[in-house]
Amino acid sequence: MGSLDAKTCVVTGATSGIGEETALGLAKLGARVVLIGRDPDRARHSVERVRGESGNDQVESLLGDFASQQDIRRLAADILAACPRLDVLVNNAGIITLKRKTTADGFESMFGVNHLGYFTLTNLLLNRLEQSAPARIVNVASNAHRFGSLDIDDLQSEKSFGSMKSYGRSKSANILFTIELARRLEGTNVTVNCLHPGAVATRLGHNNGTLGRALTKLISAFMLTPAKGALTSIHLASSPEVEGVSGHYFAKCRELKPTSAASDSALAARLWQASAQLTGIGA
Repeated sequence: MGSLDAKTCVVTGATSGIGEETALGLAKLGARVVLIGRDPDRARHSVERVRGESGNDQVESLLGDFASQQDIRRLAADILAACPRLDVLVNNAGIITLKRKTTADGFESMFGVNHLGYFTLTNLLLNRLEQSAPARIVNVASNAHRFGSLDIDDLQSEKSFGSMKSYGRSKSANILFTIELARRLEGTNVTVNCLHPGAVATRLGHNNGTLGRALTKLISAFMLTPAKGALTSIHLASSPEVEGVSGHYFAKCRELKPTSAASDSALAARLWQASAQLTGIGA
């Protein structure tokens, strides 16, 4: 890992699990870290924990709900106001639902939060990242992309919804977004990569009631700790080994090939255009 002294890092979904451990790892490397979460109490607790365990006082939080495009825009404005420079953006916030639900904007929840959340926030912060170059964007995807190839004609899973299939589609979207964004960022000295953190015991799925929490607890004994799950995110955010590397998918801190469907540059361009139309930005 490289030193992040004088660097500013923003980590979304940072009040528990992989996101919190990523924030802690970046703080230990000397970065100023801005944690993003929804709940003010959990955000305050996470800031205290990261400060205490890292010995780094340059840790703070901002609030944002990725199920609302309006709130993402407000959050982006808050980040820009708080961060004159932005060296690293880690898009980590995500959800999984057992039943089809929609966001405040009418998007299927997993597509809306897991993909459009990344898409909107990143586009709103791109100028600041380019001004701060060399800078890095890290998108937390998942090997679950193998469970659901993106259907460009059914982005909202209206024709066909399955919890893991639709979650997999959103994670395929993360990889395709990374590929197209890397193409668009060529020559800017801003890189973007994505990753599979491993099967990690986190709060993901806790929004699904008693059954969801019980299932999460049951399988967590067989999963990685969040600290181990954060290692690849920290690697991509800080390591000199990946300086200048862009548009790739990693697992266990090594480059890995995603499925051919998630590597389709033409599909990546179509997803970008569809996302731009849905959000009204990034065209």
